[in-house]
Parts: sequence; structure tokens; C-alpha cells
Amino acid sequence: MRKRVVSVFDVAKYIVRRHGSVSAMKLQKLVYYSQAWALVWDEIPLFSEKIEAWISGPVVPELFGAHKGKYLINSRDLKKGNSENLSDSHKKTIDAVLDYYGDKNSQWLSDLTHMEGPWRKARKGLASDERGSQEITQASMQEYYSSLSL
Repeated sequence: MRKRVVSVFDVAKYIVRRHGSVSAMKLQKLVYYSQAWALVWDEIPLFSEKIEAWISGPVVPELFGAHKGKYLINSRDLKKGNSENLSDSHKKTIDAVLDYYGDKNSQWLSDLTHMEGPWRKARKGLASDERGSQEITQASMQEYYSSLSL
């Protein structure tokens, strides 16, 4: 059975409900890794919103807009999104990501994304401190993370 694509807000709501309050940067990285591994394991995206290669690492602009100005995010801070929209298969993917990356701090996760191919490829030609909104494509994520194992 093919999984349906849900909203990044559904994914974010599930993450903060399961993980508890999380920094805005860490939430962005956990959402990113959830998308990456869904592309590898399920061969379809978890959510349709695009991911951009910002200075701090991968960011979903729509999600950023919802938590801009906040450091710690909890489920009440996310007005959009419903974790009930996620299938058991969606939750299994996100749970695996949280089990692997969930105990890492936001800076560690940001540093990791900076070493990985999709972010580096999207930022090619930009200085490390230069703002940019280049998309990290689903194809580059799937290609890169398919070569790894979680």
C-alpha cells in the first residue's frame, strides 16, 4: 500500500509530541532527516514542502515561518499540523529517525548536515556565511542517503 504524502506540520507536530520540547534548529534537522529516510525506505517523500540549504543547515521555510522567533518549540507552538494524519508507516520512519538522531543536540545535527552531500551540493558556490535559498532536492537526498545505513 502506497503511503500518502502529509504536511511538514503533521511531521513536526508528531516529533514534538513524541520527543517533547525541542529547539527550532533541532526540529528543522529532525524533519529533514525524516524526509531523507522516507525517500530511501519508502521511495516517496514524507511531505511535499521544499527544503532549502540555509547557513544553519537544511530548513523548511514554511515551518520556519511558524516558529520564527522561538527557541524551544512544543506542540502548542505549532498551530498547523495534526499528527493523526500520519500512518503507522509514517510514524515508524519518524520513530527510527528519532531513535537515531533524537539524542543529538541541534549544533551536532547542523554540523552533520554540513558534512553531507545534499546540503553541500545545494550550497555549492556560496561562502559559508552567505545566505541562500537553494533547494535541497529530493533526488539528491535519496541518492546520498541510499548509500548510507541507519
